[in-house]
Amino acid sequence: MNNFSFTRGGKAFCFLFLMGTLLSISPVLANNSIRQSLASTQQHQIQGTVTDGSNPLAGVSISIKGKSNATVTDYNGHYTLSASTDDILIFSYIGYRTVTVPVQGRSTINISLQESETKLQEVKINAGYYSVKNSERTGSISKITSKDIEKQPVSNVLATMQGRMAGVNITQNTGMPGGGFSVEIRGRNSLRENGNNPLYIIDGVPYSSQDIGSSFTSGNLPSRTNPLNSINPGDIASIEVLKDADATAIYGSRGANGVVLITTKKGKIGKTAFMVNYQYGLGQVTRFMDLMNTQQYLAMRKEAFANDGVTSYPSNAYDVNGTWDPNRNANWQQELLGGTATYTNLQTSVSGGSAQTQFLLSGSYNKETTVFPGDFDYARANGHASVTHESENKKFRINFTAGYTVQSSGLPILDITRNAITLPPNAPPLYDADGNINWADGTFDNPAAYLEGEIKSETSDFITNALLSYDLGLGFTAKSSLGYTDLRQEQKNLLPSDIYNPAYGMGSESTYAYANTIDRNSWIIEPQLSWNYSRGTSKIEALAGGTFQQQQSSQLVSSSQGFASNSQMENPASAAVYQIESSDKNLYKYQAFFARVNFNWRGKYLMNLTGRRDGSSRFGPGRQFASFGAVGAAWLFGEETFIKTHVPFLSFGKLRASYGTTGNDQIGDYQYLDTYSSSGFTYQGIAGMQPTRLFNPDFGWETNRKLEFALEAGFLNDRLSATAGWFRNRSSNQLVGIPLPGTTGFSSMQANLDAEVENSGLELSLRAVIVKQENFGWTASFNLTDLENKLLSFPGLETSTYKEQYVIGQPLNIVKVYQYTGLNAATGAYQFKDVNGDGILSAADDKKTIRYLSPEYYGGLENQFRHGSLQLDFLFQFVKQSNYNENYRTSMPGTMVNQAAGVTEHWQQPGDTGPYQAYSAANGALRAASTQFFQSDAAIGDASYIRLKNIALSYDVPKSWTKNFSCKLNLQGQNLFTMSPYKGMDPEFKYTGYLPPLRIVTTGVQLTF
Repeated sequence: MNNFSFTRGGKAFCFLFLMGTLLSISPVLANNSIRQSLASTQQHQIQGTVTDGSNPLAGVSISIKGKSNATVTDYNGHYTLSASTDDILIFSYIGYRTVTVPVQGRSTINISLQESETKLQEVKINAGYYSVKNSERTGSISKITSKDIEKQPVSNVLATMQGRMAGVNITQNTGMPGGGFSVEIRGRNSLRENGNNPLYIIDGVPYSSQDIGSSFTSGNLPSRTNPLNSINPGDIASIEVLKDADATAIYGSRGANGVVLITTKKGKIGKTAFMVNYQYGLGQVTRFMDLMNTQQYLAMRKEAFANDGVTSYPSNAYDVNGTWDPNRNANWQQELLGGTATYTNLQTSVSGGSAQTQFLLSGSYNKETTVFPGDFDYARANGHASVTHESENKKFRINFTAGYTVQSSGLPILDITRNAITLPPNAPPLYDADGNINWADGTFDNPAAYLEGEIKSETSDFITNALLSYDLGLGFTAKSSLGYTDLRQEQKNLLPSDIYNPAYGMGSESTYAYANTIDRNSWIIEPQLSWNYSRGTSKIEALAGGTFQQQQSSQLVSSSQGFASNSQMENPASAAVYQIESSDKNLYKYQAFFARVNFNWRGKYLMNLTGRRDGSSRFGPGRQFASFGAVGAAWLFGEETFIKTHVPFLSFGKLRASYGTTGNDQIGDYQYLDTYSSSGFTYQGIAGMQPTRLFNPDFGWETNRKLEFALEAGFLNDRLSATAGWFRNRSSNQLVGIPLPGTTGFSSMQANLDAEVENSGLELSLRAVIVKQENFGWTASFNLTDLENKLLSFPGLETSTYKEQYVIGQPLNIVKVYQYTGLNAATGAYQFKDVNGDGILSAADDKKTIRYLSPEYYGGLENQFRHGSLQLDFLFQFVKQSNYNENYRTSMPGTMVNQAAGVTEHWQQPGDTGPYQAYSAANGALRAASTQFFQSDAAIGDASYIRLKNIALSYDVPKSWTKNFSCKLNLQGQNLFTMSPYKGMDPEFKYTGYLPPLRIVTTGVQLTF
């Protein structure tokens, strides 16, 4: 809109001219003016339809400029409204451009709205206790929405975030359904492995991310059950990740590792709508290792015995002594891991509401099977409800949400991926002619036996929240958030007699059943008072509140042994021996007071101050309370007149910075107390007790100091937008195990140490609307994180138990290894550098080479193409990292274990260069060299990868075809292919021998009535 200015004389002249003209013609027009005035103010009914160009839009707000009259479109996009002839209608809808239209006497006004894709700075961002326009935030917050989530055929919400957010590194730990994920936001801050999890908030309720399960009942799976599996991705409206001090300090002691805010879907204004979404798909292992065939394997074994001087094969060398078929060539990877998993997902919902009350009810069912032989699966059923109500005077508002989830799984007791890699290719068939497990006269441990056992889990999870607010007037609003969660799990690990090789002579007395029962519930109350004041283009927002939270948890682990029949294993009363392995009850109390003040001067200069005073029952007396805070500032330089005049292509520009402190109380309960447990002995019939932990009154908080500078810019009306930032986080007062004298009876005590960890790096996010036409669009986005992690200080490191684990100035996730110097051409053995030159290779003196196993940088590239009703999205995820090569993590070449096909390139005679050493089945020197090889830098290789993480193709069936309902067809894929120099099965997860993430392809249909 153009701005006009007049001089003072010009204004006077125009005013006199206008008055004179009106006075001269007023007698003539008096009667007509009265009639026109009456006509212009007379109300009449206006109706019409609002569409997006092809389909109707429900819930579009239509208001009259300067008046309180308003309405919304129904499910068919239709509306009716009373208005005067000279009124101006305003059509507004989230995600679309606002349109103003003069009535001009019309009774029918149809409108087509256009999406406002490029106005990213107007998007509202959930910052936890408050919301802020993207352009006005002073902190670092990343966001994805339901549009990103619904493209992915996954059951865990964390999988939807992979590759989509700068500064957020998520690793899938297993391809088993219901398995866990590891999450690091801007690196690892704590020396403790379990002290780096972010805080999860679901609809305002803190949600524990601590894995549930027990070492007794979780088998060898790399992760126990992840509680976040209980959240249905289809119920999520948005996920925001808070990263810097400005965004996280308001969460105090729980914000050190970042905060993940999950907001579920709510009802929308409009006619009641029913939605049904069904997906079905298949999953497979993406790639297998290139292993030796039988001919290569037997040649290796025979040469190994020849090198060892063995002329008559041992009786237990079944693979070469004629016991097993030398012509059999089994592909164990295909037989054990080559199955096809199924993926089924059904979601339904009903939603709608008036301008005052909106509701949403949804239900979903998800089921996934495994690629292993047998009938193993994971299933989940969800129910979700949301009701939002606002009083007629718009002063009182309540938002209620509730979700209930039931999960059920039956999985094998062992991940048999490693067995599929190491089992000799001429080993006997897994099953005999009658379909029973084939033990081949006890000549091998049949991996199919592990599939006879089962880990059964039944988990229920309930979470609810009520947010009440009341407008007190004068800019004040009172709020109260009430939340409750309850999680319960029954898990059993059943080890029947069928899993044992008969050659070991183990019968029913060796049948075991382990049971684990967990109950975890929590309530939280957060009263708040906010005040908003604005004058012109400046405004002040203030917030003060408190947090009162309590969590109770209990866990009982028991074991039963010796069942007369496998069918009785779930009944402890049928066992010969029953005992309690552990029983725990914990109570955690937390309270805090927090405040925030935000200043916005002239819409260009922003400052955000936050503070929080936390109290936690997890710390010793006198150290239970601590204060945290932050300051964030931003300058919207793109709003300066000089910039607007001289840099017209810059549509948005902002510089922001923040600094503050957060804390970390992820330490478990009662760590500062002296605790006792049963000794297992009795005296005069009374069970004895023994100390398990020493009292430490100085047990206190870990503290994280965060600093960030960032630049945000938009060009060409935000067709191109970019964010570049530098951050540095320093975490101190680390909680570690401090060695104690043997006279205390304890080897160490958990205590605070003045050790400091630093994470620093660069983040870059780009988004470009490359093509934007009515029938075709192309949008691309890119994110990159370059991260450096290092240990700045650790007093007494060289005399501590951590001396082999950490090095000052190096990252936390390192390994100390031998330096491989090549193959001894004369002996055929691996050689390594003798660092101290004493002629003896020892870990303490010669493991001085350092290798870093965490990502150096990571990111993602996403593209979206739209042509009419057809849309194609795909996401590439990339990671630069090193890892142990699967080739190097089996056993010494020559033993009764299959090897990678590349091992055929080995030393056979003096002068050969390998690269692999001479084969041997039992040579001591070669065995020692092989062991050292696995602990050297030669065992670590490039595990970088580029993965087509997700692809989604959807088609909106034209409304004219379906009449009374809308229909969307979709084809989706996850983990479709990976490009990597890594020699193992999959480079993502750092531990080897576990099932990698599966490639999943699904088809689906969504109907809305």
